[in-house]
Amino acid sequence: MKLAARVASVCCMVAALSLATVTATALAQSAGPRDLAELKQEAQRRADRSLPPVAGIKPADMREALSGLNSLEPDAWAAAFMRIGDRYMQQGKALLANSPREAAEAFRHGWETYNTARWPTENSPLKREAYAKALEAFQAYGRLMDPPLELVRIPFEGREIVGYLRLPPNVRPAPLMIGISGLDTRKEDVAAASDPLIRRGIAVLALDMPGTGQAPIKVDVGAERMYSRVLDHLQTRKDIDPKRIVVRGQSWSGYWAALLAYTERERLRGAVVHGVGIHGYFQPDFQRTGLSTREYLFDLFPARSAIFGVKTLDEFLAYGLRLSLLAQGWLDKPSAPMLLVNGERDTQQPISDLYLMMKHGEPKDAWVNPAGGHMGRSDAWPQQRILNEVVLPWIERALAVPAAK
Repeated sequence: MKLAARVASVCCMVAALSLATVTATALAQSAGPRDLAELKQEAQRRADRSLPPVAGIKPADMREALSGLNSLEPDAWAAAFMRIGDRYMQQGKALLANSPREAAEAFRHGWETYNTARWPTENSPLKREAYAKALEAFQAYGRLMDPPLELVRIPFEGREIVGYLRLPPNVRPAPLMIGISGLDTRKEDVAAASDPLIRRGIAVLALDMPGTGQAPIKVDVGAERMYSRVLDHLQTRKDIDPKRIVVRGQSWSGYWAALLAYTERERLRGAVVHGVGIHGYFQPDFQRTGLSTREYLFDLFPARSAIFGVKTLDEFLAYGLRLSLLAQGWLDKPSAPMLLVNGERDTQQPISDLYLMMKHGEPKDAWVNPAGGHMGRSDAWPQQRILNEVVLPWIERALAVPAAK
């Protein structure tokens, strides 16, 4: 499939922001944009249609969880799903000795449910407990994957970078994609979706983005050094081809993929910037409007502010400005090849940032869905189709891997 920029002049319709709601985010109640009845209806709709962020939750499990949800408090949301996750974990442990395949399925459902319980960020005691349980469940599932996951720990500034490595069978040294999770996803989401790459003979290293999951540092100027340390580590592994590495950032992490295309252009064969927020995204006017988008299920401000480690809206708006890649002078510098992907109607990241990147620096490949929302998704182009028909073929070409049949 030939990739080309597809431009359409479609105006985004964005809901108005209630500053009172957003600045109340540090409190126990949800930061919106939905009341409890609306949240239940939308969460069930997304589960029924297997849509993010609850694509892995069984519709029946969603109905059960929502039937016991009587509050917008983070702990109430976490408790509603943790009960179901606990049940799956008990099933998995009971099946482990005699039925490992069925146990793996139970552990995966347990992780998916705990992962929903802690979503979008671990900002309450039960959400933090749910995240710990999600790690346990996912690692139990990962040990039963074929091929299994390797838990990687890389020393970094007195702490460590934790990731999951999955190697395709009979390919050594293997080409590799570094997959960075987004604002509200975690490295477990990246590793769980690694089968299509493994089938193509491509290894996957799944990592959290700064300020999320088990990442050792918060988002800040210079935080990309965390991924440079990962590349240092990969050069030492004989099972990885150090000359065939690409990076993919999804949603917020498109920022890190774009930045690494500049800072690590000598060590990367390419960067997939899947969701482009690099300058306009950080401007206060965009954030004030975008924080109320109904494209996001709930609690967008708590998730965005957590990665900076700030509490108030004013702190948040001031912090983000310095992250602009345009203001830092990166956009006209030489870079590794890039694929830019997003939707014209994205209300979470401005499409103008994608066009800004195209107008600066090295030529880039781009794919824009004129009817697409965040990350280019639409009814005609769901997430998996974009991956299968746009992203994965580009990665194959960048890594010089034979195209999948």
